[in-house]
Parts: sequence; structure tokens; C-alpha cells
Amino acid sequence: MIDYSKFNTQEELIDYLVANKTAIIATKKAEIKRADAISYSVPVINEKGEEIKAEPKSADLLLKQDSIKVKVVINTTNIMDSHRDVHMKGIWKQSLKQQKSFLHLQEHEAKFDKIISDNAKGYVKNMQWTELGYDFKGETEALIFDSEIEKARNPFMFEQYAKGYVKNHSVGMQYIKLEFAVNDDRYPQEKGIWDKYISEVANKDEAERIGYFWAVTEAKIIEGSAVVRGSNYATPTLSTKEEETDIEPLQDTQKEDTDSRQTDTIDKEEFRKLLFS
Repeated sequence: MIDYSKFNTQEELIDYLVANKTAIIATKKAEIKRADAISYSVPVINEKGEEIKAEPKSADLLLKQDSIKVKVVINTTNIMDSHRDVHMKGIWKQSLKQQKSFLHLQEHEAKFDKIISDNAKGYVKNMQWTELGYDFKGETEALIFDSEIEKARNPFMFEQYAKGYVKNHSVGMQYIKLEFAVNDDRYPQEKGIWDKYISEVANKDEAERIGYFWAVTEAKIIEGSAVVRGSNYATPTLSTKEEETDIEPLQDTQKEDTDSRQTDTIDKEEFRKLLFS
């Protein structure tokens, strides 16, 4: 764990990170890492293709089923999260070759009573950020799980999904390959990595404010979880199905919480609070 309180400037921090890059990367690879998300609400589509807007009615329809199907975004690439990690496109390619079905868990707890599904189908899909409800330009590679949730298996999470309460998801993973990117000409190797990837980062302005990030090019999927809140906010529930009827998300409910994410220009007094939060 890095003690950020000992750094007074961004330059001091970058000097430390570059000097200790090898050890930090080794530590990151050794950990089971989690990256998360927020924001969404689910309407119900009836058998006539009509949207039922009253949430209690929507929940009533789903709660009568023995099982429901959900399509959830477990992770998205090309966005810097609160760990200063950016998952690059292709990160899941090798892992998905080796395994197609995964555990869908409640809050990363690998316990029998916390399993939502033990046969979630995992795949990636290129999606425009606007499709997910965000104003970023370009596209992301979304890691998606298709899960069938049985009421008898996990009644609590069945109800949470049916009522539209699950607005965050997280991938449990292990990093395989990553590089350190720094916006500092004093370090040509790390600056080269920065120049290679910075144009692909959706929240580029935030990355430039921080001055560095970890570019993760390969990771192993361990599981995907429903969580309350997380570090990667662009991983919503895309749809919920009652039998064979798609229940698509509302278009205006996946907006970025810009008020909570905007920060002022860093000065020395604000440095630790804003840079290392």
C-alpha cells in the first residue's frame, strides 16, 4: 500500500512510482482486483411490446416468475477508474478463449448463498459510450454477462434485480499484463506508453490532470458481481427478461454523476485530497 500522504507534489509521486514500478506491477499482478460501476433503471416491456412505466407493476410482473434473465455490463475498457487503471481493448481476449461461463456473485462473495448464477455467459461487445448513456466520444469494449437468475437459488438478489435496484457491477480479475504510463518527458519509456494510449482514454481530461495511469492489456476473469457502488461507473444492467420478453433500460437513467466527479485545479493544499482520493 502506497502512503500518499508523504508526497507534496505530483512530481514527487511520479518519481516514486517510476522508481518502484517493477515492484508495484508485481503487487498488482498478485492481487485479485475489483473494478466497478453505477447508474441504471429498468422498465418492463409487455407481450404487446408496450412499456409499463409504473415501477411497482414492473416488479410485480418479474416477481411472479421462477427465473429472470439479465444482461449486465461487468466491465468497460478505455476509462480510467479510481485505481488509476485503464483497461485496454483486448484485455479479456485470452481469458474468454479459455472459459465461456462464469460465476455471477453477490458483492464478490464466493459462498453458496451468495451465488446469483454459476453459469453466466461472458463475452465482449464494442459499444458506443452513448449507448451506455454517457457523453464520452468513441466506443468501449464492454464485458457482458448474460445470466439466468433463479428465485430459489438466491431469493434476495432475484428480488433486487426484479425491482431494478441493481445499478452497479464489478469484475473480479487478476492482472496478467500492464504498463505504466506517465505524462512526463523526464521518463521517455513511460512517456512513450502514455503517448501510445492516451488518445484511447475516454476521460482523457481526468487522466491528464492526474498525470499517469496503469494501462492493463491482459487480465483473467475470476467472476462478475452485483455491487452497491464501484470505481468504474460505466457498467450498468442493460436488460432484464421476463420469459422471452426483453426489458430494456430507460434512455435517461445512465447519466454520469458529473457533480460528484468534477474537481478543481490542483494546488499544493488540495493535492492530497484531490489526487489521492
